[in-house]
This record gives sequence, C-alpha cells and structure tokens, in this order.
Amino acid sequence: MDAEIIIEGGSIVDGTGARPYCADLAIQADRIADIGDLSHVEAQRRICAKGRFIAPGFIDVHTHDDRALISTPDMIFKISQGVTTVVTGNCGISVAPLHNGPPPMPIRLLGGPDWDMLDSTKSYVSKLSDEPPAINSVTLVGHTTLRIATMDRLDRPATNREILEMERLVAQSMEDGCIGISTGLEYPPAIASSTEEVIHLAKCASRLGGIYTTHMRNENDDVDKSIDETVKIADEANIRTVISHHKTCGKRNWGRTRETLRQITEAQKIVELALDVYPYTASSKPLDINDIPLAERILLTWCGPYPELAGAEFREVCKRWGVSASEAVERLSPAGANYFQIDEEDLRRVLVFPTSMIGSDGMPGEDVTHPRLWGTFPRILGQYCRELKLFSIEKAIEKMTGLPAQTYRLKGRGLLKKDMFADIVIFDPETVIDNAQYHTPEQLSSGIDQVFVNGQSVYSNREWSGKRPGRLITLAD
Repeated sequence: MDAEIIIEGGSIVDGTGARPYCADLAIQADRIADIGDLSHVEAQRRICAKGRFIAPGFIDVHTHDDRALISTPDMIFKISQGVTTVVTGNCGISVAPLHNGPPPMPIRLLGGPDWDMLDSTKSYVSKLSDEPPAINSVTLVGHTTLRIATMDRLDRPATNREILEMERLVAQSMEDGCIGISTGLEYPPAIASSTEEVIHLAKCASRLGGIYTTHMRNENDDVDKSIDETVKIADEANIRTVISHHKTCGKRNWGRTRETLRQITEAQKIVELALDVYPYTASSKPLDINDIPLAERILLTWCGPYPELAGAEFREVCKRWGVSASEAVERLSPAGANYFQIDEEDLRRVLVFPTSMIGSDGMPGEDVTHPRLWGTFPRILGQYCRELKLFSIEKAIEKMTGLPAQTYRLKGRGLLKKDMFADIVIFDPETVIDNAQYHTPEQLSSGIDQVFVNGQSVYSNREWSGKRPGRLITLAD
C-alpha cells in the first residue's frame, strides 16, 4: 500500500472514548487508508506528530453558520479550532425556505444579503455545491423560518392548513438535503406556536428519518416545564431529540441543573434524548427586557440604531443616558447582547453529563461576537480537560466527535478508523487553549497544528490553506 500522506508518531484519540495509543495514520484521497506501524509504507508526504494528539475533526453540533459557509468560505473561526463539520439551522432559524423577502428577527441574526435567492433548501444546497466552503456542513430546517414562509400573522398558533403547508416544506427540505427540524420556542415568532404544531412537524421529520433539536421555550424559572414539553414532542413524534445549549439561567435558578439533569436522565428511559452545551457562563441572544434581571452583567454585541455601542456594558449605557432599562432596550433595539447568567458549577455539571455534546452557538454576523465562536473547542481541551481535569482527553474528544456523529447519524465521520473520512485534527495537548475574549473575540486559538477535511489540509501554521473540500452531509450519505 502507498499513501498520499502519513501522520507519524502521534497519539491516536479515536473518538470512541478509548484511551489514546501511539500509531501512524495514512491518508489516501478522502479516506483514512490505515492506522498502525506504517514505517514501511511509501508516502508522498510524511508529517511528524511526535508529542501531539491525532483526533477526528471536531463536530460543532450547534452553530448559526448558515450564511457564513457562503460568505466566508474559509471558515477560519472554525478550522482554527479543529472543527471540520458544523450543524446549521439551529434554534428554529434557517436561511431556507424563505419566500417573503427580507425576514424579521431572529432570522436576520444569520446576516447576509440576497435573501430572495434562498427560497428553498435546494437553492441553499446548490449554492454550497457551487462554492464549497473549507469544512463540511449538516443543515436543519428551522420552525421559525417555516412559520415566516407560511403564515400571514406570527403572533398566534398555526392553523391546520398552515401546519399542512409547513409539513410539505419540511418534507421538501429534507428531500433537498436537510437532516431534520429545529425550533427556537423562546423567541418571537415561534413562542406563539402550540406544542401540537411542533409535534406535527416533528412527526413529519421522523417519518423521513430526521432528528429534532430545540432551543426550549424557557431556560430559567420554567425550565422543568420546557423539558416536559420537549419530552412530550419527542415521545409523540417518536423522534431522536437534542436539547440545545442546556442551562439554567438567572441566579435564582443556579444549582437547578441537578434536577434538570435528573429529569433528562429519567426521560432517556423512554425517548432518544441528548443535549449540547457551550463552555461559557454568558449566553448570547437578542436584547430583551425580560432577560435583563437574570444577568449579572450584559455586554452589547451589536446594535442597529447605535452600531458604535457594540461591546459596551448595557447598564453603563443606561447610566450614561439617564434612562431605565426598559427605555434603553427600546432605544437600542434591534440589538444583541451577551448575558452573564450561568453558574460555573451548573456549566461543569452539564459538561460532564454522559450524553452532552459540545456546540459553540456562535453568531458570525455580530459586530462583537461571543468568544465561543472562535474558542469553544480549544477551551474544552485546555481549560476543562487539561487544567481543571473535569474529564479525560478521550472523553472530551468523544463529546466532540464520536458522540455527535452517532447522534446525528453522520456515516463515516467522527472516528479515526480505517476507511472513515479523513477529517482529522493534530493538536498539542500541552498548549492547546482558547485566546478569544469578550472584548476581543476574533483570536486564533493556540495549540491547533493542522486540520484535514476529506483528506485535504485546510489549516496549518495558523493559516487557511486555500483549499475548500467541504461537503454538505445528508441523510442519504
């Protein structure tokens, strides 16, 4: 056997949760050709990985990179973390199918012009195929997007006729390449939807082999009721379900992950239920007066009327203007903010939960984005794995690779095994760490040496290679 590339002398962390072992890895075309002692094998190129870990490329299960895959195809904020696959269309907001011109919030959070060209998932898939990005992607169709595409008023539950039209769009979107449906039930206009409306759409996705992910209706005082609603949808639709960015927000709810994780554990006895989490104590969402009392600190990330205030402290703006919080929200909106409202102990409890996966939930379109967009995965490896020893390196890698691939049914991805796709990251376990900060988020992480997507090097020496081998992964793959 000959190989195009052999990565030699590193420690293989294969994504299964098994302990690392020393071996060489061969790449031929877009696949892993072999793993073992390959000192005798001829190769066009050999890469020394002594003192490094070799892992499957990280799978970011919760992103809003829908437009970024088109507008910034280098995806430097992801490949520089070791991410090789992103799941888009989360929180009920997808770029397609949109029929009615420029959309309202929260769809606009995805950024980008030319909304009218994305009137179907087929249009989006075609765009990704014509101009592929550096990394792979998986896409969900968003419930909020479906409501905007089918309803004349968004402040009410959908009628039976509107639900039927949304079901038609779910089926068409999944035929065109989506792997399931997502909801963002906390946000207008999805907050006006009924549970039954969501169940109908989830049943449609389930019949086609899809998955359901949800930003639940409430993540603070009524988080337990929201979990009950999620379990009801999962059960009645008989669909694999993922709770997005699980947390319990606001100081009065700190510590409640003890009960919510017990609740989820019990639910897992009757439904297929997982969750994702980001490793930060600040959330990020549109500026909303209802969220102000829950946060210890609030940083504006973007502001339509006053773009120069991106990065400013919300309460400082209130003080400077001499206005109440509600008056400030009214003047600043539409805007977004980072809300410091999560307890570190709650965060760690969710991180170590057996079926939690890692998702960044970053917004590429914000003026001063949350640091999770640039730093999530190295932060897990550096701070929570190496420094705090919250879990072993093999468990950390499994949460970022094998478990997501299994949950989202990504065939041939997420593991380092012979004949799997060659999505690979080489990193230094002693130096890997995030450098992104809240006021300076656009910082490359340290310790990520090289990243391969479908057998091609996309990132090395802290730079994009110029290659764009990314593919859209569908249920048919």
